[in-house]
Amino acid sequence: MDVMILAIVFIIYIFALVFVGYYAYKKTNSSEDFMIAGKDTHPFIMAMSYGATFISTAAIVGFGGVAGEYGMSVLWLAFLNIIVGVIIAFILLGKRTRRMGHALGSLTFPEFLGKRFDSKFIHYFSGLIIFCAMPLYAAVVLIGAARFLESSLLIDFSIALLILSIIITFYVLFGGIRGVMYTDALQGSIMVVAMVFLLVFIYWLLGGVTNANTALTNMVNLYPADAIATGGTGWTSFPQLGTPFWWSLVSSTLIGVGIGVLAQPSLIVRFMTVKSDKELNRSVLIGGIFIAIMPTTAYIVGSLSNVYFHQNFGKIAVDMVGGNIDKIIPTFITSAMPEWFVYIFLLSLIAAAMSTISSQLHTQGTAFGVDIYGTIREKSKQKLDQITISRVGILIAIILALIMAFSLPGSVVALGTSLFFEICAAAFLPVFLGALYWKGITRPGAIAGIVSGTFVSLFWLIFVFAKTAKGLGICMALLGVETIIPSAPWPFIDVMLIAVPVSAVLTVVVSLLTKPPAKEVIDEAFKNIDNKGSEA
Repeated sequence: MDVMILAIVFIIYIFALVFVGYYAYKKTNSSEDFMIAGKDTHPFIMAMSYGATFISTAAIVGFGGVAGEYGMSVLWLAFLNIIVGVIIAFILLGKRTRRMGHALGSLTFPEFLGKRFDSKFIHYFSGLIIFCAMPLYAAVVLIGAARFLESSLLIDFSIALLILSIIITFYVLFGGIRGVMYTDALQGSIMVVAMVFLLVFIYWLLGGVTNANTALTNMVNLYPADAIATGGTGWTSFPQLGTPFWWSLVSSTLIGVGIGVLAQPSLIVRFMTVKSDKELNRSVLIGGIFIAIMPTTAYIVGSLSNVYFHQNFGKIAVDMVGGNIDKIIPTFITSAMPEWFVYIFLLSLIAAAMSTISSQLHTQGTAFGVDIYGTIREKSKQKLDQITISRVGILIAIILALIMAFSLPGSVVALGTSLFFEICAAAFLPVFLGALYWKGITRPGAIAGIVSGTFVSLFWLIFVFAKTAKGLGICMALLGVETIIPSAPWPFIDVMLIAVPVSAVLTVVVSLLTKPPAKEVIDEAFKNIDNKGSEA
């Protein structure tokens, strides 16, 4: 690998980020600018930022690795990403979120919920959930990018983590969400170019679409024995209905991530950065194309890497990387692609990581500064302004993410992503939907939904769900068993299928049994929300 060429590529890229970050910094003059970009973001910037935040190294490296181990059944997740993550999110939720958020004067997602239900507890508790849970997601995204640097450039994993963290933290600290979104748009454009070339190249390398897919199908005799034992049927077919493999794929991967995206705070706040519904309408097509290209390519390439590795090295992908599936995509790129593309893909992968992590850091920072510190201390007693304390939160967040990144085991990227999506869905999804569409939801009902979703999800993850219960070891330490319900299918049913219904039921029941919200609160929340015009 030519170090000089690589250095030139990265210098140009870093200069571009510095320029964009400085431009964003010059346009950030208030808390509103720092938190929601002054509500005047261009549709292309908003759509690319949404997509680049949504699709990170967790999708490319983590779930691409899952596809490398288990096959193309994970492609259903790409379908859900488009239908749920873009079309439903933008059209059914985005417009109402933008209108209600602007009417309430909200700067963050927890503040949106707190003002909607006139509750400081909801504001504070929601911010606490985000600040405490998101470091896991940030850590696995960092791991995904650092693993590629380790595989392709032979850079020490620890050093790679530190380099990425320093660069990202710099432009998030000074540019706020403008810095995040502007760099997202640049990084997202790089990602699209790289992934389109990668998809075309792998099919060309393997003799075309039909030949490549047929070769993968015919390798069924090499399909991992552990996958077959739990219900897997082959690289290009869906697992048997009701088996542990089926439950894991459908509940954790497809539903957990595919549906859980609707309750992601870092994505929801994007809807409040545009000034009208017209911008959201224009963003749908751009975001849809981006999401269609990114995960689809990663899952196809991950699956077909088995054909390439078997033809050239006599091994399937998971054996090629010694069992650490987070290395499947990086190893394929460095083994099969021309050297110049390794540079481009490395750049796109780092862009994917940086775009997502920057959004996570910004979300955690604002959760700390606005939703936790700002709620605990009365405004008259605050010694630091919202931007300053949010920057402190950003620094704390990156330190927590680094600690977790150094501590987590291998093959954790996809699982860590799923867990964060599901915790947020359990805590927020029923209440968020109720906030937008049901005027009868009460403050006690919303509190019951958020609290129950949070604690039921944590209980299920620690004591029942096999993947996390065994990994954490808390259940074994306390009770002497790996999971308290060992009989199938319970250890394989994802937390979202349990916690979200519990949260939804309690939200509805408690709302029906408690005093309806004051009319002035409802009028304020729903002011202009049903207006068909573009402005709110």
